[in-house]
Amino acid sequence: MVQAMININEKTNRILNIVKAKFGLKDKSEAINMVVEKYEESFLEPEIRPEFLEELKEIKKQKGIPFKNIEELRKLIENA
Repeated sequence: MVQAMININEKTNRILNIVKAKFGLKDKSEAINMVVEKYEESFLEPEIRPEFLEELKEIKKQKGIPFKNIEELRKLIENA
């Protein structure tokens, strides 16, 4: 585990205290870790699971339904 001394403003300190209390965390370090994990889930690119990549490969092997224009595709869909 890495230790770091950080400077945070008063608003950030209050928010960390709220997160700590809301989720029953032991200290602000756990609150910071939780906030960073949530940030990662929401904003950073997720890691692609190998099972999903295999599924994509199988889909790519499938033959599609040929059509010349949108009207022909619409007829194919409506008559399916």
